[in-house]
Amino acid sequence: MNSSANKGTQDLNAQKQMETRVETLDYQSSVGQGQEQRPVEIIHQQQTQVSTPQSNTSGGVLANAAASVASTLESAKRAISRK
Repeated sequence: MNSSANKGTQDLNAQKQMETRVETLDYQSSVGQGQEQRPVEIIHQQQTQVSTPQSNTSGGVLANAAASVASTLESAKRAISRK
């Protein structure tokens, strides 16, 4: 890939998160047809997350995922019981 053809900018989005926009080319080809290229814009969004001592370990990631699932299930139970 020709890196000199890529142009990138960094900015804050509406959620106050840093995002990098990169203009580049997308190359596609189909059987029996020539190669097609078109300009595209790729947006990289950096996610900020509060780090706990265990959050960077595989066990910590699973524990955080399990806590999220439990919270979602409790929220769904409350929503259903109100109906």
